[in-house]
Amino acid sequence: MTLEAPAGPAVPEVPESAEVLVMRHDGEELSAAPGWSGPDLGAGATFVACSRVSLLHGMPDGDVYRNGQNSWSPTGWTALTSPPLRVADPVRRQTADDSRWDDVVRHHSSWMTAISSGGRALLLGAIAGATPRTHADPDVVAGWTETGEPGLWVVLQGSEQEVFDRYRELLRQRHGTRRSHPGTVWSSWYSLYETVSRAELDSIVPRLPDLGFTTVQIDDGWERRVGDWSANHKFAAGMRDAASSIKALGMRPGLWIAPFITLPGTPVVERYPQMLLRDDDGELVRAGSNWGSHYHTFDFTRPDAQDHLAETIDRLVRGWGFEYLKLDFINAGAVTGCREHDVDREAAYRTAIEIVRRAAGEDTYLLGSGAPVMASLGVLDAVRTGPDVAPMWDNYATDDMSDATARNALRNAVERLWMRGLIGLDPDAVYFRRRRNLLSEEQMAWIRDAATLSDFKAVSDPPGWIEAEDLPALRAFLADSPATVGLGRYRYRIGDREVDFNPALHGAAGAYPL
Repeated sequence: MTLEAPAGPAVPEVPESAEVLVMRHDGEELSAAPGWSGPDLGAGATFVACSRVSLLHGMPDGDVYRNGQNSWSPTGWTALTSPPLRVADPVRRQTADDSRWDDVVRHHSSWMTAISSGGRALLLGAIAGATPRTHADPDVVAGWTETGEPGLWVVLQGSEQEVFDRYRELLRQRHGTRRSHPGTVWSSWYSLYETVSRAELDSIVPRLPDLGFTTVQIDDGWERRVGDWSANHKFAAGMRDAASSIKALGMRPGLWIAPFITLPGTPVVERYPQMLLRDDDGELVRAGSNWGSHYHTFDFTRPDAQDHLAETIDRLVRGWGFEYLKLDFINAGAVTGCREHDVDREAAYRTAIEIVRRAAGEDTYLLGSGAPVMASLGVLDAVRTGPDVAPMWDNYATDDMSDATARNALRNAVERLWMRGLIGLDPDAVYFRRRRNLLSEEQMAWIRDAATLSDFKAVSDPPGWIEAEDLPALRAFLADSPATVGLGRYRYRIGDREVDFNPALHGAAGAYPL
């Protein structure tokens, strides 16, 4: 169910100011350019409504925080003097980040940027706006809305923890939050991948309740083709029967789907091409790449595309009985294109996820993967916080921070822990198996700790892949809910243990997985 945000500092209604606001940061004070009359509401917080805002931050040797646009986008702290965190490959970038505002020089970010130096921090963040974006260099931090319409911005000063805590609470006040819980999740992906079948699940799922699992999520591989959401030959009895078999064991049935995209050649492309998003030249937009192909997306400002989406979700939930949906590749709903109704692209995305929420109902758990994180607030129950985890720490063949490695998944998971309590955070699966796994004990412990801190515990290991002596540790992991406290940028207390992620995030990368 949706809960109201707790009482806190109200987000003000701020009169629109000049299109460009320039402020200078001098110690603890912010002074506006002449003619600006926006309010200063409380110590260390200034609100302004405008389409562009820029500040001279005065911390040229500081660190800068980048908030990646979607689940897979590189996120976290780096030095202002270092190259920006970004996805270099343009094909991969279209899937894993926001190509429109990519910048090879300035540190670019979605919705907010923070700069920290010498124990003090400055955060410029959007509270609301039409696809808000920010960038920073050693002198200036700036924010703007993509459409040029005024957005609501806040400038926060204080310690790192203070500015992130205040920003999180302001977002909660504006957008609300959901408090449903995923339970303890077993997912088919990191063991069965696209070979998942009903026969395989029938040999695995009956063993899961005894280990402490409460949700079973059937991942990619059940469908005829991406965009053709009918059961394939491996699920001959149908998906309703698969969901019923999970329910019969006392667990919640979950299903993977990528409802915002379709591969070329699917029935929906052939029969209803008018529903698909097109570019300025009238060609179908290539919204990203996977499965050895590009894929298309829909214009969700069109009533027929909205109806198609609602009918698809209704069939999964009310027709088949799934109560947990992993919505993948949904950043496609926010790609650039010519929509029938000229709206901000993140607003178009939000329209689509609101349609999913209405069709699925309030009690269905909605997890977004590849989700535009900030545009999902108050609608989705949780978002994936990083790339696929993969059973290896590094991959010598790539230095792309959006690629599937445990190190990349952990980095994003830890860097996004400031969002705890704002939206559910899924750091992806953890590992207990030793077979088909190149992770060390220390590396597996790091990703389990990140899952505990995120309050989202998912595993993909079939019980038969786990050594008998490791099963008690799995049961304890799923059952335990220790108290957690943040102690610093990368330090936390979990129960009576202190965890420091610095060696994991900033230690030397291995040249090879082993």
